[in-house]
Amino acid sequence: MDFARARRFMVDGQLRPNQVQDPRILAAFGALPREAFLPQSLAARAYADADVPLASGRVLMQPMVLARLIQLAELRRGDRTLVLNAGAGYGAAVLAAMGAAVTALEDDAALCAGAQAALARNLPEVSVRFMQENPAQPPAGLGPFDVILIEGGVPAIPRRIESLLAEGGRLVTLVTAGGPPARATLVRHTGASYSPRVAFEAHAAPLPAFAPSPAFSF
Repeated sequence: MDFARARRFMVDGQLRPNQVQDPRILAAFGALPREAFLPQSLAARAYADADVPLASGRVLMQPMVLARLIQLAELRRGDRTLVLNAGAGYGAAVLAAMGAAVTALEDDAALCAGAQAALARNLPEVSVRFMQENPAQPPAGLGPFDVILIEGGVPAIPRRIESLLAEGGRLVTLVTAGGPPARATLVRHTGASYSPRVAFEAHAAPLPAFAPSPAFSF
């Protein structure tokens, strides 16, 4: 398979026609080998206009949806950025390639190991702090962050995650409550307020770490 050609087609055929206009995003998606963040058996699906299934019910997010979420965050070079449920590491790699200082949390040991290896091979000059941690319960001492990306679908955005935003910080994710489809949501932190705005609708794979605890019945 000609991965370079498939990568160009992804940018020109999936991203540009779907309102992805930030040249830094287009450049990062066009440069990073998405197939390198997948097991070899799935590499041929790297540039499909769809989620790519991974282990444990997880996915590598559809390119267009990920690109639009990142564009929604209005990333600036040097922004302190947190990626939750970083999965295969591709989203963290895109943000790092755009100049963000990235911390990424992933609780699946196999995904974490694969992501760390892919990042080391494909962004050798860029440091991404990739940690095996529960993304719904980040360890104490992290933050504040200018940008938070929750890479998947959550029923609601926990306040404990919003509280990691710096003043003026932006959080982006896909909120699944009331769907499908999920709603791509931007939360801005200003003063004491966390203001959400729905930007577009999309399919979202639910993230197990953010699933509500089962209620007891008597």
